[in-house]
Amino acid sequence: MSLFPGFTKRRIRVQGATINLVTAGEGPAVLLLHGYPQTHATWHRIAPQLARQYTVVCPDLRGYGDSSKPKGLPDHSNYSKRVMAQDMVEVMRRLGHASFHLVGHDRGGRVGHRMAADHGRSVVRSFTVLDISPTLKMFESTNMEFARAYYHWFLMLQPAPLPEQMLAPVVPFNILCGSGLNAKGLKPFAKDALAEYVRAFSDPRTVHASCEDYRAAGGIDLEHDRADRGRKIDMPVHVLWGARGVIGQQFDCLADWREVAQHVSGKALDCGHFIPEEAHAETLVEIQQFLRSQAATPQAPARQSAGAIGPARAIRPTKRTDK
Repeated sequence: MSLFPGFTKRRIRVQGATINLVTAGEGPAVLLLHGYPQTHATWHRIAPQLARQYTVVCPDLRGYGDSSKPKGLPDHSNYSKRVMAQDMVEVMRRLGHASFHLVGHDRGGRVGHRMAADHGRSVVRSFTVLDISPTLKMFESTNMEFARAYYHWFLMLQPAPLPEQMLAPVVPFNILCGSGLNAKGLKPFAKDALAEYVRAFSDPRTVHASCEDYRAAGGIDLEHDRADRGRKIDMPVHVLWGARGVIGQQFDCLADWREVAQHVSGKALDCGHFIPEEAHAETLVEIQQFLRSQAATPQAPARQSAGAIGPARAIRPTKRTDK
């Protein structure tokens, strides 16, 4: 059974990668970005409902799922959040969306934060971020309690190939079964979605690419974040976090985001880290309410972003597959 009934599958070539995605719906565009160790399948309980009112796009990030997995560069720059964000801006322009609402969980939230910082409100109309505090804040706040809970951060940023060799036999279960506090094991994950995560991480290239994502996070991404210190993103930001997860118990999520964003709202949900699957009904309601609240907000004038692919034009998804 399809996790995304009625959605069209596309493959879109961007600079340095080919991005796999599914899309459906009509109306304002909403881009949903997944986290680790997952794929776009994480949105299967949310995207079909949103597609009743919005044009929904669910891609696999560079290195994940069925998107391409280039070998990491020595400085890990081809997995920087800047590059991964640019992938998504190019994809959305190819689909006809010069601006859009953005929802990001986990790694997708970090890609989303960089996208918001680099491209501004004329591209990212609003940003809903799920169960993260900003990357720089989390690294600079690291203590023993956090390092024990998020041990994989510090393992995965070590040089190849040791992390890849250690993770290959256990990923994605090492994270899905234990990330966050008071986890419910695999119960929140639909059988078909879990099968997708297992399939994706059975490819050694995915394991390597995900390590590159984390190596970039502990290196070049921090350079970019430090360069932006003191500059706040200006689009509306709505933050959701799991009260029983590491973010909920070790960070002040609202305060952390108010350090980097001008307009922040948010709340805790009664769940752990994997919000789109542990608390999908509540997450859907929060996203819908936040998007409705933006409907009357004047949109900033569109500007051409770096790396944009020509002028944007409104098109409806087709069954064509881009090569």
